[in-house]
Amino acid sequence: MVTEYLYDQGWSDGLPLVPATEESVKTFLAHTDRDPDEIVARLPQLGRTATVRDVATHAVMAGCRPEYLPLVLTAWDALSAEPSVLGGGWQSTSGPAPLVIVNGPIRSGLGINSRGGVLGPGFRPNATVPRALGLTVRNSFGIVPHKLEQATQGIPGRWTICIGEDEENSPWEPLSVDGGLRPGADAVSAMLVRTCEFVDNRHFADPIEVLRDFADTIQRAGPWIFRHSSVAIVLNPEHAQLFADAGLDKQDVREWIATHAGKTEAELAAVGKGLSHLAEGPFEPDHFHPVLADASPASLPIVVAGSRNAAMSMVVRIFSTWSGRSFPLR
Repeated sequence: MVTEYLYDQGWSDGLPLVPATEESVKTFLAHTDRDPDEIVARLPQLGRTATVRDVATHAVMAGCRPEYLPLVLTAWDALSAEPSVLGGGWQSTSGPAPLVIVNGPIRSGLGINSRGGVLGPGFRPNATVPRALGLTVRNSFGIVPHKLEQATQGIPGRWTICIGEDEENSPWEPLSVDGGLRPGADAVSAMLVRTCEFVDNRHFADPIEVLRDFADTIQRAGPWIFRHSSVAIVLNPEHAQLFADAGLDKQDVREWIATHAGKTEAELAAVGKGLSHLAEGPFEPDHFHPVLADASPASLPIVVAGSRNAAMSMVVRIFSTWSGRSFPLR
């Protein structure tokens, strides 16, 4: 049986694969004008690469439709701009996941979910595009659990996080504009992330209460292992509109959180996370350490997505940093 054969070869991520035939790969390659032998993904420390043809093969195996291939290739363009990806990200003990964010009309053209259940199952491109990335990491790079992969526990949904931004229900310009592209462009942004945490605040009286709730979640000591961290917020449209109605734009939100999210040296030291050893000088218990290095989109990318049925948003812990760059769909 073909399914069992693919399992026996060690090519699967644990789920059944679609067999990639010469004909099916050729059909996928017809959706791009990129040279099939062009290298689009690299793991420099191991000297391993993946070509357009390799990526197309894994897109077939992941269950993508042929027209998804340009999106998968652009996701690799975006990931390849991330220092953490070209470093040790795929082999990190954190087991980080690629988060792929899609902007532009291509969202509706491909049926990418941007609204209710945006981080959950049920939508083919949202599920199969990141799976294609994972199969490339596994088979082209050889990053396999219990071998070259070193995730201590890993995170749920490591190869399943692809979302569209709900531009139609956002009061602000999309993430792709923060990433340097013109409004309305079909675009992909990507970053490695460590985990996601709910901010469930539907009983607010004013926007500052919600900002405090975000800051409280962001400044949690658990994921804080360096002097500064980066986080993304997948912002529910209801929360986004609350801020906009109060006259706040995305940069205002970033600046408020960057100023207020943090802990004192004493608070960090009390949980074994004291940061004084990273700087010269004596222990100063009242010294305030901000979580974010600055209020830039790279330190705190904000994406509007989800439904309006409850004021729930998500804080997403970024592995290392985001490059701050979005890439046009090729």
